[in-house]
Amino acid sequence: MVKSELSDDVIICSFDQSNKLNAVNSEEVKTEIGKHFDTSGTKLILDLGNIEFIDSSGFGVLLSVMKKAKNNSGTLRICCIKPEVMSLFKLLQLHNVFHLCNTTEECRNSF
Repeated sequence: MVKSELSDDVIICSFDQSNKLNAVNSEEVKTEIGKHFDTSGTKLILDLGNIEFIDSSGFGVLLSVMKKAKNNSGTLRICCIKPEVMSLFKLLQLHNVFHLCNTTEECRNSF
């Protein structure tokens, strides 16, 4: 579901088996991404390039992971958001809550 790779001191997570972040897979995604923030000071980039749809459960996962990151002095960046998904971020005013970037390189430079 979520593919994770370590590049220097940054974890990059992306979706390799699904193009949706919804109620069907939200708990699995929350567990897989959240475990990276069990260690204090983690820097994580979440690449949403393959995601075409996010429902309320999916946004709940993102908020939960962000909270866990902050509680453990970690940093979460989200990138490669498709226009139709970005419109949902903006509709929900979540583009003001998350640190969003266009590319993984932009995320990496923002740490």
